Amino acid sequence: MKPIVILGIFNADTTYRADRLPKIGETILGQHFALGPGGKGSNQAVAAARAGGRTHFITRLGADDFAKVARATWKTAEVIPEVTEDAGSHTGAAFIFLEAATGNNAIIVAPGAGARISPSDLDAKADLIRSAAVFVTQLEQPIPAARRGLEIARAAGVTTILNPAPAAALDDAMLDLCDFITPNETEAETLTGLPVTTLAEAEKAADALMARGVGAVIVTLGSNGALYRDRKRSVHVPVISVGPVVETTGAGDAFNGGLAVALSEGRDVIDAVRFGAATAGISVTRAGAAAAMPARAEIDALLARG
Repeated sequence: MKPIVILGIFNADTTYRADRLPKIGETILGQHFALGPGGKGSNQAVAAARAGGRTHFITRLGADDFAKVARATWKTAEVIPEVTEDAGSHTGAAFIFLEAATGNNAIIVAPGAGARISPSDLDAKADLIRSAAVFVTQLEQPIPAARRGLEIARAAGVTTILNPAPAAALDDAMLDLCDFITPNETEAETLTGLPVTTLAEAEKAADALMARGVGAVIVTLGSNGALYRDRKRSVHVPVISVGPVVETTGAGDAFNGGLAVALSEGRDVIDAVRFGAATAGISVTRAGAAAAMPARAEIDALLARG
């Protein structure tokens, strides 16, 4: 089976659980702290590898202790690292606030070496990208690097997925490189200028993105599941609930990793969206981001139950 190649950054996640965020100048007491692996690209690579995909991850790390956390995380998940070590910067780190009552989150990312990923890093891995079944990128690293990865993949006929997170304005030329784009409601609003609060509004936003060149759109809708829309069909895939929600931090990354695996296996796209939804549905019942990603057997068992 051809590999999945993912571009992105690794962060050491510092997670704080409290009743609310403090105001400027205020100090409050939290209920829990944890240090663990994160970064959207890294999380997606872990999700894809644990879901059964042969997954390569292109990134930059500093020469520091957080880089050791990254490498240990990937080794456990069987992610194949494609790393440039950047001694002139630090490995990325993130502040994650978790609202105790709901599990909802707010995040600040300091990408460090990840912010220095450049198009030349992608050119150096061009043969690997061309060999892939699926290429995935997000926007935590600089946009020119993401664009170059998409260009290399598209020229080779590799399926391309853009998870446009964090939200950013993108030009039509970049959108035209995307076979699939996977925004959440906020990201879809940023890209289109249209409100996305209902399924009908999500469909309009999807149409606007396709008019700008995207092949197909998957809008992730949180507790309302996901909308798949292309030029021939529109399908709402409900959320796959497994149990009480513990933490939503890595849900989108779980979805994208699972989606990439299913597409790499040649599944019908709606089946691939369901596979991604099952991956995310399991992940939110656990604490952490990378640590919450389910194994392939768990995903298959959940889908087998219908």
